[in-house]
Amino acid sequence: MSNSSLDKNIAQLIQLESYIELHQNLNDSISGETIGWHIAHSCQVINTITKAIVNSDPSQAKPKFSGLYYLIMLTNHIPRGKVKAPNIVIPKKTISKEEIIEEIEIAKANLQTLSTTQQNKYFTHPIFGDLSVPKTLRFFTVHTNHHLKIIRDIH
Repeated sequence: MSNSSLDKNIAQLIQLESYIELHQNLNDSISGETIGWHIAHSCQVINTITKAIVNSDPSQAKPKFSGLYYLIMLTNHIPRGKVKAPNIVIPKKTISKEEIIEEIEIAKANLQTLSTTQQNKYFTHPIFGDLSVPKTLRFFTVHTNHHLKIIRDIH
């Protein structure tokens, strides 16, 4: 696995951490959710997907070509407001600072787990299909960046 991919994800979690004190900030003209919600959501995506990857059977993977995946990864851009997150990664409306800190710590540990996980393990993304560990780490980078941009705009 590319350490740079892992390093980018860890650096992004550190950036998310820098906004914890502003977790209650909200700007309805940018997003209907608080900064804390965006931090927690970004971490829950990492945490939920890591669990799916660890429990996956690589022999069952059915990778498919997704032009949309490559477009989003190439441009490093997810359009705002176009996709609704699955319920499993939607944080509760009111999330405490302590809960956010815990989500970040779990996400850091999960990234370390992925660094030693078989590269052909996978999770099934609802739009992009089955993504291997390296493709998932790239997805995490783009997804977290998307939410960091929203956080900066709220801030």
